[in-house]
Amino acid sequence: MKIAIVAAESLANRAELLSVARELGRDHDVTLYSRRSSDARPAARIGKGVTVRYLEVGPARELTSEELTPYLAELGDSLRRQWTADRPDVVHAHAWTCGLAAIAGSSGLGLPVAQTFLHGRGGDAARQLKLQRALGRRANAVVARSEEERSSLVRSGVPRERIEVVPYGVEVDRFRRRPVAEARQSRGRLLHVGSLAPDRGAHTALNALRAVPDVELVVAGGPAPDRLADDPELTELRRMAQRYGVADRVTFLGQVPHASMPKLMRGSDIVLSLPHQAPKGRVALEAMACGIPVIATAVGTHLDSVVDGVTGLLVAPDRPAEAAWLIRRLLADPTRRAAMGFAGTDRANARYAWDRVSRELVRVYEKAAA
Repeated sequence: MKIAIVAAESLANRAELLSVARELGRDHDVTLYSRRSSDARPAARIGKGVTVRYLEVGPARELTSEELTPYLAELGDSLRRQWTADRPDVVHAHAWTCGLAAIAGSSGLGLPVAQTFLHGRGGDAARQLKLQRALGRRANAVVARSEEERSSLVRSGVPRERIEVVPYGVEVDRFRRRPVAEARQSRGRLLHVGSLAPDRGAHTALNALRAVPDVELVVAGGPAPDRLADDPELTELRRMAQRYGVADRVTFLGQVPHASMPKLMRGSDIVLSLPHQAPKGRVALEAMACGIPVIATAVGTHLDSVVDGVTGLLVAPDRPAEAAWLIRRLLADPTRRAAMGFAGTDRANARYAWDRVSRELVRVYEKAAA
């Protein structure tokens, strides 16, 4: 099968998209189409069966969705020229901007189009909802990442029969259980991974730490380590830590390379993922794959991936007292933590490995083409 993927602005920040493309490339011919936003070469091979083609449309710099809108017609024309010369079997568009360009590019060619929506912040929400409804009705298939997203799409007017749930995946070869010889710290350690913005959960984790004595909290996220001193969100978190009397038990690492994350997770007793929204839920999945129990907010993809009481525990957003209670219970029961770790690894490997995700996507493509 020849698969055309129309990607968002920056592929560098789309690790999950590159992972699934490489997995699809094992058995299929995959071409990733992205607007040229830097001095990258027009085309590049990034793995077996996977080619990236950069289209010279608009300025060679990163653009927001709103900034990209005036160039969508030109982007659609460029895609049509590409697909007329090298016709794919199916097109998969990521983000509403790419969906509009893909629909325009496939016009008159009879190409089936699958659509995935990316849920970012900002922008005109009402306009995006209207475009989402229109694209959902026009696409042959819509790929939702969770049951919650499927329900939201149906409420917005997308036909239920066109929606297929295919989750984000995890690199189970990199994120795996801790080797027996790997050392652990002497006292309990909590790890929170994610942005330092107020709605991403670090504030909740810090607040919960007040009620969990003799435990340290490591916060991974935010700007690069050399820019931490000037970051206003981190400054506020440090003030909170001083105010709560836990500053001596909190370490802020700043942005951590993704390659370093498995070891960081495996050195923790519990991984916390406490955002108000979880459209991807990558942190929880990676912790589960590493065999570390997770305490996550009961939102978005967490509701699908974290089996409450089996692979981790779920808590309502912005409930530090409840989170602290769950942390204390789990830290006091190493047998339960071990059982959750094994169950989490099993679930990550069986349900969320990229080869499983790619097979599910192929079934969606085949259904869309039929």
